[in-house]
Amino acid sequence: MRPPEIPENEAERLKNLAEYSILDSLPEREYNEITKLASYICETSISQLSIIDHEKQWIKSEFGSKSEGYIDRNLTVCGHALARPEEILIVPDLRLDERFHDNPVLLNASLVFYAGVPLVTPEGYALGTLCVLDQQPKTLNQLQIETLKALANQIISLLELRKSKRLLEQAMKEVEEKNQELERFAYVVAHDIKSPLNNISGLTKHLIKKYSGTLKTEVMQIVQMLDDSSERVKWLVDGILEYSRSEKYITQNREELDVKKFLDEIVQYFDYYKECEFILRCDCAKITANKTVLSQILINLISNSVKYNDKKEIVIEIDFSGTPDNYTFSVKDNGPGIDKKYQKHIFEMFKVFTDSDRFGKKGNGIGLATVKKLTEKLRGKITLDSELGRGSIFTIQFNQ
Repeated sequence: MRPPEIPENEAERLKNLAEYSILDSLPEREYNEITKLASYICETSISQLSIIDHEKQWIKSEFGSKSEGYIDRNLTVCGHALARPEEILIVPDLRLDERFHDNPVLLNASLVFYAGVPLVTPEGYALGTLCVLDQQPKTLNQLQIETLKALANQIISLLELRKSKRLLEQAMKEVEEKNQELERFAYVVAHDIKSPLNNISGLTKHLIKKYSGTLKTEVMQIVQMLDDSSERVKWLVDGILEYSRSEKYITQNREELDVKKFLDEIVQYFDYYKECEFILRCDCAKITANKTVLSQILINLISNSVKYNDKKEIVIEIDFSGTPDNYTFSVKDNGPGIDKKYQKHIFEMFKVFTDSDRFGKKGNGIGLATVKKLTEKLRGKITLDSELGRGSIFTIQFNQ
């Protein structure tokens, strides 16, 4: 008896084998059907799907026999097949071959015939074999050989599918973990922001109460604006805190909104942009929506229309139309417009297509990606209509 040679690329082969997570896996119908078919086609009493690790041959699937599951690698016939992965190993009579004639495993099972096709991965590594065995001498015709090779290719396809599924599950798990980390981060950041906001709000209220009769009217207007702004930001932060606690908050925490009043509140966030002219068009309608999330969407869109506007006088038109259940908001600006070649990427995370905004600051490519995600979470759809030199129109449609 002669033990099989160890392939020169053994370390790489074992590393490739580990990527499939196939060793010690439970029986699977797809593999069992292949081994059964191999035995029928080759007219042999036994067929096996074997995987070879660093010291043993493990039987993933077998037909016509019931092995113990593992065989010492030095006692295997399949181990010899790995030495030449590009060839099928056929031994008509194992008793006449010096490599196997006194092999105790073969003698105990009275095995005489062997034919094995190496299972070669796309990277070129042989993981094991699909083999057929019998207790009498025989050979295979060309059709049987080609069919056995085809079945071996099907096994590789199944292994590749298994590998892809595992990698996908791993990637999804990592994404879920990152999402949870981001939610925790958002909660911590929003919670930390509330403290200085409360200080600002408290100080402005103190100034209004104590000095309302002594400070100049213009100064009091500024103080009042600070107080209003801090209150609105606190309201938004509270919404972010709720969102970070549960994604269900987006669709479940809904309230009735007076559209005109709601849009007036949104526009007040931009009172400090004196060069902005806002044109609001809406019916005296009411809708039911998540106020915090819808506010974040519109504020993001309006902020972009302001920051990336190249005109001295900024004009932003906000339109509302529809019914309480099916309605549309649009935000139109008189900015530079967006080149057609960039429009299909405009909602992708971290995509930035301008060097800086009108204030000299570089964007982070998060705003529009967030708008798209939030819109879709609200079961809505966002579209862009833009042309260079003619501004942009972002339209969000909701069908509740």
